[in-house]
Amino acid sequence: MSTVIEQGVRARLVASAPRMESVAATLRYDRGNPFAVQMAFPARATLEGVEVAWEFARELLVAGLDEPAGVGDVRVRPYGYDRTVVEFHALEGVAMVHIRTSEVRRFLRRTQHLVPAGREHEFLDLDQDLTELLRDAC
Repeated sequence: MSTVIEQGVRARLVASAPRMESVAATLRYDRGNPFAVQMAFPARATLEGVEVAWEFARELLVAGLDEPAGVGDVRVRPYGYDRTVVEFHALEGVAMVHIRTSEVRRFLRRTQHLVPAGREHEFLDLDQDLTELLRDAC
């Protein structure tokens, strides 16, 4: 069984222009990092012109489907019918994207099959993480 789930989604970038641009983005979940999800954007969708990936708690994405969640760099909230807004806060500014809630729910269901909520700790390799941490400290 694969330990990584990747799912493409259409993200609509919210900007000051009247028309929202739609870009392909990727939701990613890795069983090796069971508490987190990642959302990656292609280079053409970023100010820097390079692919950008944001990593945040899977439970934040779950909570934000039904009510506003998050107070830090990433915030998630429902928006109208079948839309979820994800806000990314950085020193350079705020990026907001709309994603179909049904796509996010499908992605989260797939992650739940790989690592059920509440059992993430069973998939951590603390010995390996400690070895890498000590190696990096030298």
